[in-house]
Amino acid sequence: MKLQKLTKTRKNEERRRYDDACGIAHALDLIGERWAPLVLRELMYGPRRFSEIRTDLPGISANVLTQRLAELEQRRLVRKTRLPPPASVQVYEATEWGLEAAPVIAALGKWAARSPSHDPTLPMSHVAVMMSLETLFSPERAVGLSARVGFQLGDVSYVATILPDRLAIDRRPVDDCDVTFTGTPTEIAAVIHGGAPLEMVRVEGDMELAKRFITLFPLPPKVA
Repeated sequence: MKLQKLTKTRKNEERRRYDDACGIAHALDLIGERWAPLVLRELMYGPRRFSEIRTDLPGISANVLTQRLAELEQRRLVRKTRLPPPASVQVYEATEWGLEAAPVIAALGKWAARSPSHDPTLPMSHVAVMMSLETLFSPERAVGLSARVGFQLGDVSYVATILPDRLAIDRRPVDDCDVTFTGTPTEIAAVIHGGAPLEMVRVEGDMELAKRFITLFPLPPKVA
């Protein structure tokens, strides 16, 4: 029975291939299935448990998430590993090659944000928010600015370091930050991308820096 199931899965995968030598076609072979790019996106800042991924992709079923993770693992974009003690739990993480897809996924998101039907006020996962900040960061608007900005998003935290040419983001505690934003990912996105008032989130530290920071991420112009 197991062999029959595996054979059926391989046949289905072969049937879905584009049979086209173009790299774009093969990229779609790799991550073109529904949910696959978002599952891979959720692993871009470090390993995560199955339950965490599913929580941040509320529209996906457990069965589909299991299938997508298995496919991405088979394609060498994702691997299973185990966190060291005391956690000692199984997690999924992007492989080195899988992480190389981050700029591609980010660029696709920036391109799609130009759509008139794109709604930046819809819910976003914390990974999606952090990736949007990296993608939309404007070095021109940040000239002369050097700072560490923390984000406390529930039990997950990130630190964004403003560099001359980019924004570097790490998933780690918000220690020694010049300013820290606390709120849900959707609230943070609403303030930075949706024009919501800064008072929607809690801000600790340099308030002037906070006010300038939220202006560093212009959305691309909508298609006329």
